[in-house]
Amino acid sequence: MDLRPALQVQTAIKAMTDVILPAVDPENKLAQEQARLVIGMLNLVAQRQPLMYRYDRDELSRFLALADTLQTQTKDLPGATKALHALATSVESGEDVLDRARAEPSELESANFELREKIGALITAIYSETETGKLKHISATVTAHAKEQLLRERSWLIGQGWESDPKSIPAIETLIGNGPALR
Repeated sequence: MDLRPALQVQTAIKAMTDVILPAVDPENKLAQEQARLVIGMLNLVAQRQPLMYRYDRDELSRFLALADTLQTQTKDLPGATKALHALATSVESGEDVLDRARAEPSELESANFELREKIGALITAIYSETETGKLKHISATVTAHAKEQLLRERSWLIGQGWESDPKSIPAIETLIGNGPALR
């Protein structure tokens, strides 16, 4: 048995397509639909798996850029001190992971999760202590980041068929990688 997920996924797709789907009662529309859904998801995994590491690196780079901007914008706001300290520690760790050429993909994923959590904590802290009107620049920064992230996620999942105009979504390869957002 091969431990490489790419071969395992292709084996599962072949089994679903050649053995399981033909054995499902054609009158059972729900079972037919679900079997095709599984095949579609497995095809998407097979297609996107080679890009996952690049996607995670791109995401970490963008979270670090967001954290840098938020650190500057929130340093003098009430309620930010403790969250900023925690965020600074996560930024340092995230920058280390991004800079190391031999960082494991699991480290990259963990750094993204931690930065996401600490950025959320900073935003919660400043919004609980600061008048909302004074935080428009923070809101604009976070919204811009969320729009970019959503576009990458929509592009990543384009193969699932949810987009009404899939041609309007840029290819994931153009949205991640060695673009300007990487440090």
